[in-house]
Amino acid sequence: MLAPIKKGSLVETAIESLRSAIEQGQWPVGSRLPVEAELSSALGVSRNTVREAVRVLVHVGMLETRQGDGTYVRATRDAGEMLRRIARSQLGDQLEVRIMLETEASRLAARRRDDRDLAAMSRALDARAKAGNNIPERVRHDEAFHRALVAASHNPALSELYDYFAHGVSHTIERTENEPDLPEPSQEDHELLLAAIRRQDEERAEALAKALLKPSLDALEKNR
Repeated sequence: MLAPIKKGSLVETAIESLRSAIEQGQWPVGSRLPVEAELSSALGVSRNTVREAVRVLVHVGMLETRQGDGTYVRATRDAGEMLRRIARSQLGDQLEVRIMLETEASRLAARRRDDRDLAAMSRALDARAKAGNNIPERVRHDEAFHRALVAASHNPALSELYDYFAHGVSHTIERTENEPDLPEPSQEDHELLLAAIRRQDEERAEALAKALLKPSLDALEKNR
């Protein structure tokens, strides 16, 4: 049962109460939530508060509003909370996930890339090279290259998953750029990967993508 809200930020507490109920299975995926008036009564808050809490949970992907039909449970996990858990995970764990995602993306990109994909990856690498020792700029263009590479896989599910993990990707790039003990993939390493994708050499692209981050992962393993 939903616990009535007593104090604090009403909207935030309503969000947490609804999120907790969904995560605990009170409403399975695909089921319809009680109407706004019932939720308002159960939580002890106004309908406006319930409406705002539902809007937030729709935004994060847990709920789905169907016009004229009601609000349905779309997922039992809050994507934002999962991103926060990823951010708290170890760098080595994040690198392992990046390697898995980017090696598969590179293999598919080598098979499916088109001229626009190649142009986007080339622009990002050129900008990365021009950034020189400006680390924030180099990180930004490095991220742009990897996003363009994943987009070149033309696999929407993979692209969504990679976007979902984007914070972890940014974190690993920043750490390898800023920490001298972690080998940073060179400009040449990135150019070789792009060249393999351009030639549509799937095996070479997959191997180079893995080699891009393996030294940093190995360095972390030695220090564990």
